Amino acid sequence: MGHALNAVTQDILIRWKRMQGFKALWLPGTDHAGIATQNVVEKKLKKEGKTRFDLGREKFIKETWKWKKKYGNIILDQFKKIGSSLDWSRTKFTMDKDYAEAVQKSFAYYYKKGWIYRGKRVINWCPRCQTSLSDLEVNHKEEKGNLWYIKYPVKDTKEYITVATTRPETMLGDTAVAVNPKDKRCKELVGKKAILPLVNKEIPIIADRIIDIEFGTGALKVTPAHSFIDFEIGLRHDLEVVQVIDENKKMTENVPFCYQNLNIFQAREKVIEDLKKLKLLEKTEDYSHQIPVCDRCGTMIESIPSWQWFLKMDKLAEIAKKTVEQGNIKFTPKRWENVYLDWLNNIRDWCISRQLWWGHQLPIWECQNKKTPEEKRYFLSLKKPKKCPLCKKCVPKQIPDVLDTWFSSALWPFATLNWPKECIKGKEKCIPKKGSDLERFYPTSALSTDRGIINLWVTRMIFSGMEFMKKIPFKDVYIHATVLTKDGRRMSKSLGTGINPIELIEKYGADATRMGIAYQITELQDVRFSEDNIIMGKKFCNKIWNASRFVLMQTGKEKIKLGKIKSTDKYLNSHDKRILKSLEKTSNSVTKDLEKFRFGKAAHKLYNFFWHDFCDKYIENSKIKDKSSKLEKEKTKKVLLYVLLTSLKLLHPFMPFLTEQIYQHLPLKEKEKCLMIERWPR
Repeated sequence: MGHALNAVTQDILIRWKRMQGFKALWLPGTDHAGIATQNVVEKKLKKEGKTRFDLGREKFIKETWKWKKKYGNIILDQFKKIGSSLDWSRTKFTMDKDYAEAVQKSFAYYYKKGWIYRGKRVINWCPRCQTSLSDLEVNHKEEKGNLWYIKYPVKDTKEYITVATTRPETMLGDTAVAVNPKDKRCKELVGKKAILPLVNKEIPIIADRIIDIEFGTGALKVTPAHSFIDFEIGLRHDLEVVQVIDENKKMTENVPFCYQNLNIFQAREKVIEDLKKLKLLEKTEDYSHQIPVCDRCGTMIESIPSWQWFLKMDKLAEIAKKTVEQGNIKFTPKRWENVYLDWLNNIRDWCISRQLWWGHQLPIWECQNKKTPEEKRYFLSLKKPKKCPLCKKCVPKQIPDVLDTWFSSALWPFATLNWPKECIKGKEKCIPKKGSDLERFYPTSALSTDRGIINLWVTRMIFSGMEFMKKIPFKDVYIHATVLTKDGRRMSKSLGTGINPIELIEKYGADATRMGIAYQITELQDVRFSEDNIIMGKKFCNKIWNASRFVLMQTGKEKIKLGKIKSTDKYLNSHDKRILKSLEKTSNSVTKDLEKFRFGKAAHKLYNFFWHDFCDKYIENSKIKDKSSKLEKEKTKKVLLYVLLTSLKLLHPFMPFLTEQIYQHLPLKEKEKCLMIERWPR
C-alpha cells in the first residue's frame, strides 16, 4: 500500500506537469536490492537442500539473474496496473551494463581523491546474512532481559568497582573500566588497575566524559571490539581491541579455553555461573532494552571488528547539509529537514563493502605475492589487470566484496540519464552534451519517497549530485505518509495486516483505488487506511460516468467549437455564472494544493465540486429548461460541455482511465489526441 500511495502521488504530479506544458520525465526502474534478493534466492536453494557455496559464486549469480528475470519486474507491472504514466522506454536497473560502469567510475573517483580507504573497525555484522551492514540497515526491537551487576576487584586493594551490563559474555574482551570524571563516587579509582574476573587480567580504570553517571553504577565495562561507543573510547585512550565473538556468534580463541566455541548464549550462562561461584555477581535486575536486528532477516546484530572499505563522510556531509540549510532543496513536510540534518551532524564514515555475491563487485584487486606488505597489497583497476602493478610477478585477484546497494542507488538521478557517457570529457565537472537527456532533465524537480529512507537514499543522492554534477539532484523532497491499518497497526504480510492494492484494483478499478488513496492523504505523518474510501472512489466514478452521459445526451453528436467561457460573460444566467465561478475557484485552489503536495485537499475539493456543485445543482437546474429559447439551450449545452471538459482535465491526474475514456467521446471541434496532453486549466 505504501508503494501504491507513492505511485499515485508521483503520477498525479507528472500528469499535472505534463498538462501544464512541461517536458515531463518520470523514469521507471529498480535497484538490485543486494541483501534482500540474495536472501530470497538462498531460501529457494535451501528448499532444494543446497547453499550458495554448493553452487559457487558464478553459478549463484546466474541463479539470481534467473530469479530477477522471473520476478524483478512484477512491481513495474503493478505500476502499469494503477495507471502510472512512466516513460517505459527508459526503464533502468542498477545492474544494467551502462549503470554498472557508472557505479565503477564513481568508486574510482572517490578512491583517487583519497576518500575511500580500507580499515579495521567495529561494524554491524549480521550472522545470518554473513555481511556487514550500515547503521541505517539495522532496526531496534525491545527485549525483556536482565541487567547483571559484576564486581571487578581493584588491584592491591580490598575494594571492588561494580559495572552493570546486559551482555556479561562480552566481559571476556574488556580492556578497561570507564567512569565519568565528574562522578565523585569513583574519582579516587581513576588511574588504578582493575582485575578482569575469569580472565585474571589487569585493565586500567579510566575517565571519559561520554559515560552516563545515571546508568547502572556509573561505571562502564569497556569492550572496544564489540561496541561502537566502546570502540570510540578505545581510540581516545589507546586501548587494546580483543575480539571474543566471531562472525557466527561463537566465542573465539581469545577467551579462556572453557568458553571457546560456545555460542553467545551458552557463554553467557557459563560466565554468570562462574561469577556466582567467585561471589563476584552482586545482583541481577529485570531490564527491558533495545537490541539491534537486521532490517532484512530480523537476526540479532553483532558489533565486531572487521576489515572493510569505508567512504569518508566529513566533506560530503558538509555539502549535503549546506544545500538544505541554504534552502536550495526543500522538504515537505518541513519537519523532515531536522531528521536529515540530525543524521548528518552525527555521521560516521560509510561502510560501503558487503560480504555478498549479488551486487557490484569492488574494482579493487589484491596482490597475491606474500612479500608485498599487507597495507600495500590492494590497488584500483576498472579492468582485469594482465599483470600485478605492485609486484610485477603475480596474477592479482579481485576482492570478493560487493558495494552496499545504496552506493549505486545514490547515483540514480544522473546515472539513469547516461552519466558519465553524456558528459564532455576533459573537464573537472560534468558538462552534459548539448541535447542529451542529462542536459534536458538534470537537475530533476521532485522526489517522492518514504521517511524510512531519508538517510539511506535521499541524503546520499543529494551529496552524490553535488559532488559529481555540481548541482542539486532535485528541488523538492516530498515525504509521503506511511500507510497503516484502520486501527493504526503497521501493514505487514507476515502479521496478516497487509492489503494488496492489486486486489483493490481488480475489485473496484484503478481509478477508484487511486481516488480512494489520494482522498486519504493528509499532511499528518500517517494514513489509517480505510477501504470505505475506495468504495467512495467507485461511487464517484459512477457519478462522473452518469453525469457525462447526461451532458452528451444534451449536446448531441454535432461537433461544437468551444472557446473559453468566463463567469463574467454577460449572456450567462445566474446558474451559469455560479457554476463557472465555482469551477474557477476549484481550479485555482487545486493547482495551489498540487504545488504544495496537498493531494488529499485537492481530491476533496474536486469531489465536492463535481458531485455537489456540478451534479446536484447545475445539472439539476439545466434539466428544467424545456421552455427555454434555442439560444439559451445552445448556451447551456456549451456551459455543460465546458464545465465537464475542465472537470475532466482537473480530475485526470487522479483518475486517468475514466477521464480519458470520456474525453474521447466529447463532441469537440478542436481537441488533442488524448486528454493526457490537454492544457491544464488556468
